[in-house]
Amino acid sequence: MLRGFATVNLFADDLAAARDWYAALLGVAPYFERPGPDGEPAYVEFRVGDYRHELGIVRGAYAPHGVGVGVGAAPAGAVLYWAVDDLAATLDRLLAMGAEEHQGIVDRGGNGFVTASVVDPFGNVLGIMTNPHSLEVLASARPS
Repeated sequence: MLRGFATVNLFADDLAAARDWYAALLGVAPYFERPGPDGEPAYVEFRVGDYRHELGIVRGAYAPHGVGVGVGAAPAGAVLYWAVDDLAATLDRLLAMGAEEHQGIVDRGGNGFVTASVVDPFGNVLGIMTNPHSLEVLASARPS
């Protein structure tokens, strides 16, 4: 049975550049790094968001597939939407940091569910979303 995601992995041919780009985006350094046999970074991991989920970035050479790895490759796979407080501002920041628009802002029915997505400089799709249900769940999980 699925109990919630454990780690979301992205892939990047230049893992050091991806580590630095995501550290700038997230405002935190990775808490875990593993070098490959050549001494260069092979895996980095961040703790992010209200639930401190794991975001791992893996060197592209270790990807189980070649699709969506590297600049210019076609992005592929599931789109994970990250909750954000200000979707337009977050989208603007991502674009200013070198991401390319994948799907512009889409209102998903007028109930506060709004999404957009970008392709990061390493070929991964990064979704962003405002989601009132997530805020309700978060509020109910916090002690009063």
